[in-house]
Amino acid sequence: MSAAALFVLFALLAVVAPLVLYSLVRSEAEDTDRMSRDEARQRVSREQDDDRR
Repeated sequence: MSAAALFVLFALLAVVAPLVLYSLVRSEAEDTDRMSRDEARQRVSREQDDDRR
């Protein structure tokens, strides 16, 4: 009886844990800022100008 319960618990964790990790990674990726290459160049240029002052 306890072996079956351990197997069910293990199987449940084996399915649930990857889904939780996947959802966390997806939500983190959605929170990132997206910009075009030109916008990135302008931002770097501005930051370098600020650092030189």
